[in-house]
Amino acid sequence: MTERTVVLGAGCFWCLDSIARRLRGVSRVRSVYTGGTGEAHYRAVCSGTTGHAEAVEITYDPDELPTSVLYEIFFSTHDPTSLNQQGYDVGTQYRSAMFYTSEAQKQEFQAAIDTAQPHFNQPIVTSLEPLGQVFEAEPEHQDFHTRRPEVGYCQFVIDPKIAALRAGWAEWMSPHR
Repeated sequence: MTERTVVLGAGCFWCLDSIARRLRGVSRVRSVYTGGTGEAHYRAVCSGTTGHAEAVEITYDPDELPTSVLYEIFFSTHDPTSLNQQGYDVGTQYRSAMFYTSEAQKQEFQAAIDTAQPHFNQPIVTSLEPLGQVFEAEPEHQDFHTRRPEVGYCQFVIDPKIAALRAGWAEWMSPHR
């Protein structure tokens, strides 16, 4: 098994965390902060002053979940045409972003954007950023949806995304979640 790791931002990390955990071939999901400077804890990042984004580090087996499918799911489960905002979550910490570790990965991400663009009426504004220091989010943010399904955000924002995932991507979902 050859695993790969990508770090993606799609608004609040609770959404992408929940989606990634349901995908076949995913072995690890971690909500993180990256892309900024200075302190990286929830209160500082939410202040919008650190430049960090809420992101998700996804480790997966591309033999079980093709990278192209992962990127298609990423683009179809958030609005990559909305600058620094996903729904009511507003600020640079909620930007759509792909954090690359090499020039080859940057080119791969750009190709994924180019492939996704025809499916949207507006330009994709997903940023391509070098992966800097990664800070693990606090324990309460890890696998939030599973632990706190009664929270309104989970019911009104994440649940519809999971329903759409089941409807459009069922063949790529793990039988274990």
